[in-house]
Amino acid sequence: MAKSIALAAQPRTTSGKGPARQMRREGRIPATLYGARQEPVSLSLDPRQIGQILHSESGHNTIFTLQVSGGETTAAMLVDWQREPLQGRLLHVDLKRIALDQRMKVRVPIHTTGEAAGVKLQGGILEVVLREVEIECLPGEIPEHLMVDVSGLNLNQSIRAAELKLEGDRKLLTDPDRVIVHVVAVKEVVEAAPAEAAATPAEPEVIKKGKAETEEGAEKGAEKGAEKEKKK
Repeated sequence: MAKSIALAAQPRTTSGKGPARQMRREGRIPATLYGARQEPVSLSLDPRQIGQILHSESGHNTIFTLQVSGGETTAAMLVDWQREPLQGRLLHVDLKRIALDQRMKVRVPIHTTGEAAGVKLQGGILEVVLREVEIECLPGEIPEHLMVDVSGLNLNQSIRAAELKLEGDRKLLTDPDRVIVHVVAVKEVVEAAPAEAAATPAEPEVIKKGKAETEEGAEKGAEKGAEKEKKK
């Protein structure tokens, strides 16, 4: 976890959509800092610094030092962020003050290592069911990720949350019976259309109807011709 990261912020005195758009045009984004039983503080930040934090190894679990110009300096974390739906640009972030001596709840990603025996030798497929778990720990003990070794998994075997190795004073909050990863068999379903329907296509109704109408018209024409001959 990159605790040495420092994030500079400026106080924000304006609110509303108009000032927020102007701020973004100037290369900054609005932010809100809250937590530690203090009043929320409106800030402006450089979105590039937020992007670097989100793309770091610890991601949104990164604890950094927030330095507010003319204000407080505090340990903080990202708790929420909004992006522009089309281009993915950051629009707004929420930050939370962190007390380094108090336990907190965080979600930690799961990484797998090794090649499962059920895949290598038995033709199965490795499926990751749960990609992150929730734990409780001190801020300084938040892991970047939790590693799961799948090399011993055979076909139809699984690893559950209870089998995760949590070091230190970390506590698992996710249901221990939740499956994290398992090896399943490959299922092939083949659906074939009836052979008769494919081999002998039915004659279009429009053709039959046209033929009937032609024959009926010819009969009516013959009847009219016979009537004319009688009149003569």
